[in-house]
Amino acid sequence: MKVKILMLLLAACFATATNVAAQAKKAPDNWFNLDPTTDKINGMSVEKAYQTLLKGRKSTPVVVGVLDSGVDPEHEDLKEIMWTNEGEIAGNGIDDDKNGYIDDVHGWNYIGGKGGKNIHHETLEMTRLYGRYKPLYDGKAEADFSGNALKEYKKYQLIKKEIEEKVKEAKGGLAQLEGQKNMINTSLDALEKMLSGKPMTAESVKELDEKANKDIQIAKKVATNMMAQGSKAASVADLRKEVAEQMQEGVDYYQGQIDGCDPAKSQRKEIVGDDENNSYERNYGNNDVQGPDASHGTHVAGIIGAIRSNNKGIKGVADNVRIMSVRTVPDGDERDKDVANAIIYAVDNGAQVLNMSFGKAYSWDKEAVDKAVKYAAEKDVLLVHAAGNDGEDNDKTENYPNDKIEKTSWWSCNKTHKNWLEIGALNWEGGEKMPAGFSNYGKDQVDVFAPGVQITSTTPNGEYKAFQGTSMASPMVAGVAAMLRSYFPELTAAQVKEIIMKSATKQEVMVNLPGSKGAKKVKFSELSQTGGFVNAYEAVKMATETKGKKKKTSGGVAANKDKA
Repeated sequence: MKVKILMLLLAACFATATNVAAQAKKAPDNWFNLDPTTDKINGMSVEKAYQTLLKGRKSTPVVVGVLDSGVDPEHEDLKEIMWTNEGEIAGNGIDDDKNGYIDDVHGWNYIGGKGGKNIHHETLEMTRLYGRYKPLYDGKAEADFSGNALKEYKKYQLIKKEIEEKVKEAKGGLAQLEGQKNMINTSLDALEKMLSGKPMTAESVKELDEKANKDIQIAKKVATNMMAQGSKAASVADLRKEVAEQMQEGVDYYQGQIDGCDPAKSQRKEIVGDDENNSYERNYGNNDVQGPDASHGTHVAGIIGAIRSNNKGIKGVADNVRIMSVRTVPDGDERDKDVANAIIYAVDNGAQVLNMSFGKAYSWDKEAVDKAVKYAAEKDVLLVHAAGNDGEDNDKTENYPNDKIEKTSWWSCNKTHKNWLEIGALNWEGGEKMPAGFSNYGKDQVDVFAPGVQITSTTPNGEYKAFQGTSMASPMVAGVAAMLRSYFPELTAAQVKEIIMKSATKQEVMVNLPGSKGAKKVKFSELSQTGGFVNAYEAVKMATETKGKKKKTSGGVAANKDKA
């Protein structure tokens, strides 16, 4: 999911004149904490909740599991709130607490191996399924199969076609980036000449006569858009470097798409060394909770709980959390086995809320994930998941993992998981632009919307950057859930979910249907179950009026096969 967000940013930089003008407006860095009525922006009323209803009220720490690409545990806005395993002695190479994981001080890494090795780039799930099905169905005819085999045959044909199209699209993207690179460099040459040594500021760029020539017109749009994204460039040379970095990320993205479609590119066996086909294998990985690229996970962690009282960077949503990093998501598709294990690990080590900002179109072993989600429900843990960034209706297309239980068996009489929240992305601009244009939606499958556009949060090495996506919207809700569980510890996971949904700010306004680029209008209320977006103030208000039930206690031992 995170790679799609990168391409949204690239598209914003190198778009047409109309799109650039639309994207150039910059949201306040703290907009997600603001109030719709007082501040005239579609925030979650977090500040209002703290300044009024929660003022003087005691809270208890809540552990939030961040199942992601990794978290920088040394970031200035996160270091003091990282979860620490008190039963483990750091760096002694011993499994002190006997949970099966050595030196798991701040969490665990299920996509790493011995010697500190880590998976960075990984294949797509459909590629792995393609590798599973090809020996069975390649070169065969539909008439050769029946029953379940026929279903798999049809799935194989669908995957094969999708892989071919994705590779073709990625190669086209690489060619397009090469052309954009030349165009941008030429335009920046013209910009440098026109500025004649003057500092590059928003004012000096705005004063440029874009009618001078086409190159200046392009350069002005690029500079304006980069500044709107939070660029710190003070000269054309600085801007050139930032653009080059984003262009290279684009190249890496497209090349990653190509490699992700090649089954032979997987380094899982070489790095992790586990049995990929055994979803119930537990003890593999390493204790590197940051990994080679923790930008996405660190950003997510900051949204949830970046320290609010240190006068640094940003203010996270929850003010008394402990961030547990469980590295699960590579650059590519996460594996169901790792997702299931990450859920169980976080639950067994005391997490009360889990954030899952990832997703994919296919699933290798959904039943293993379903069992892990059920285990979390039994331990009274709430799971919050991003709806996806394809501008699609999740009621009609698959986005895994999800709350649907596909294989009902002795362990479940439900059709859906009751401890699950699915989150769409809200834009800071109101009116018809209220839902983010990239956000997935669904009257049944998406529960509620939350801020997900131009979100400034923590990134590795003490930095702060603006990202966007449902990946940012999900931790908004995880943060509100943690806030409620912190100040109202008597509430169960089910009650917290109910409060978040019932207290949402309902909206009947006509909006652009995500993915339609404004060509189709619908009521915002038709995009999710609640028909609204999260409101922390109203949630806290409702929590004060809700009689909590006694919570179940979570376990503290390693999970066995029955737990998944």
